[in-house]
Amino acid sequence: MDSKGFNFSVVALLACLILSFSSSIHAYRPPYWPTIRVGYYRYSCPNAEYIIQNIVNKAVSSNPGIAAGLIRLHFHDCFVRGCDASVLLDGPNSEKEGIPNKNSLRGFEVIDAVKVALEAACPGTVSCADILAFAARDSSYKVGRIYYDVQAGRRDGRVSIDSETLDNLPSPFVDVKELINSFARKGMSVDEMVTLSGAHSIGIAHCAVFANRLYPQNNQQDLPIDPEYADFLKSICPPEALTNGTGAANPANFDVFTPNKLDNKYYLGLKSQKGLLVSDQTLMSHPTTAKLVNYNARYGSIWARKFAAAMVHMGTLDVITGRNGEIRRNCHFVN
Repeated sequence: MDSKGFNFSVVALLACLILSFSSSIHAYRPPYWPTIRVGYYRYSCPNAEYIIQNIVNKAVSSNPGIAAGLIRLHFHDCFVRGCDASVLLDGPNSEKEGIPNKNSLRGFEVIDAVKVALEAACPGTVSCADILAFAARDSSYKVGRIYYDVQAGRRDGRVSIDSETLDNLPSPFVDVKELINSFARKGMSVDEMVTLSGAHSIGIAHCAVFANRLYPQNNQQDLPIDPEYADFLKSICPPEALTNGTGAANPANFDVFTPNKLDNKYYLGLKSQKGLLVSDQTLMSHPTTAKLVNYNARYGSIWARKFAAAMVHMGTLDVITGRNGEIRRNCHFVN
């Protein structure tokens, strides 16, 4: 064999080896890993986390309340059918139309902006479910300097049913025992429930949701409330607001101390009987949860670490991975 023939054979062999190696890498990289993991998009979409963080930061800088909305979106997604972005699907009978979600969820436009940017950078690669998880983390850091690594690799679900929201999402009107049971059904502990309730350090609720703190009806909890705080809430939520339809337009902050900062001041509010919702103040009505409230109120840095860990755990609930589900091109619709 002459030198030209030998060189050609070597080049051909190297080419085959390179193609074989490339195929091997491709077979084991996203979106087909069977489990969620940190760094999932390191090869398939290296700038994914930066793109998401940049858009979330701009949105929260413009409107700090969006941070609460994005964290709540992730929570409402994960507690119904698992973290599969079913909460984002449109439709007359979708989760968006469920009683706990209708007219109360926000932040959809931020998720849409992220999806458009990611589809331009890495088409068909990053799931809407993962976007929700990253957006919640980036919101937590933006308004509370709480950072945690996000496992990714979730796939998007194809089913969204409005009635399932009532069955799975804890109501703002329930007592502490039902809150404990609601989280236990998802495999989450009492400590995690109290810790994640601290997300109410940011955000708002409307008159119709907290009115029973002021005007308890039959079979509703009559929990203690600070008199001055009650007078303040009654000024924006008088009895007539519940009958003339204006109650939905009268909001109040969850946290009376630092309403735009994700921190442990929420627990100080509960200790001073300034919990906005029944589901907030009820945490002080049980010895176990009251002890956790007192601990979180005292040790803010420890609460922040627990919050990060609980968010990571919540983000693993009933995820779809591997070749199941899909990567939606538009978060509002199945492909």
